[in-house]
Amino acid sequence: MSLSETDTTSESTVGSDDSCVPYDSLPHLPLPTEWEPGQEYAYRFISSRGNEYFCEIDEEYLTDRFNLTNLNTEVQYYQYALDLITDVFDLDCDDEMRETIEKSARHLYGLVHARYIVTTRGLAKMLEKYKKGDFGKCPRVMCNSHPLLPMGPSDIPNLKPVKLYCARCEDLYNPKSSRHATIDGAYFGTSFHNILFQVYPALVPQKSTERYVPRVYGFKVHAAAALIRWQNTRRDEMRRRLRKNNVDTGFKDDDECDDLEDEDEDEDDIGVDEHGRPIDPEAMVGVA
Repeated sequence: MSLSETDTTSESTVGSDDSCVPYDSLPHLPLPTEWEPGQEYAYRFISSRGNEYFCEIDEEYLTDRFNLTNLNTEVQYYQYALDLITDVFDLDCDDEMRETIEKSARHLYGLVHARYIVTTRGLAKMLEKYKKGDFGKCPRVMCNSHPLLPMGPSDIPNLKPVKLYCARCEDLYNPKSSRHATIDGAYFGTSFHNILFQVYPALVPQKSTERYVPRVYGFKVHAAAALIRWQNTRRDEMRRRLRKNNVDTGFKDDDECDDLEDEDEDEDDIGVDEHGRPIDPEAMVGVA
């Protein structure tokens, strides 16, 4: 899928789906104070509604052919698209041809973007957007509005749309806006969010065992309570093994769990059989 699917906004949007607006006829957008020649297309691109997840790619990165290796086989009218991105496009063509080249330029920008955001400069730019919450907040209540990161379920273009990753609950979510929900996941790739936390380990949030417990008039629902107890038992066993091997579990309440370990061992309301399945205490009545 191409980025044109997300550009269904005002006339300032570059190459919307509804009609082909010649690039040169677009209203001139206000340029940033530190604007440099050759960056007009990139600025217009990231300023368009629906492209908020993208960061601006440095001109030096775009003009280094090494960074564009093999992309000529992925993009139609590759050279024209690259000329448009780098603001040296001067081909005199009709509107239909212009629209095709603009779509190719958006696709090329997205593919280069996936490579750029794993560089030092790209990670720094995406980090700023992450800290500001530009990608949205986790909808899970227990995550307390933790910021999200865009990621692609696949590195292959036109296969799967972008998803949003929460580092606290380690789950994926769909973007709220339909403009973002159709962005190609390959424009961010499968590795970016993991690389970001490898480079900035201080950003890795502490995991929490806090979870919702179903209740009816204050009493735990039996089936759900049994399952939760079994899951907690398994988790505690795993954490004890990790601590025994001096491995950080990543849970923020480890100290509290250490104090409660002895109490947990004495609680026999719901046990587990030899296969690790929950045992109903009522079923054990009369068993020697």
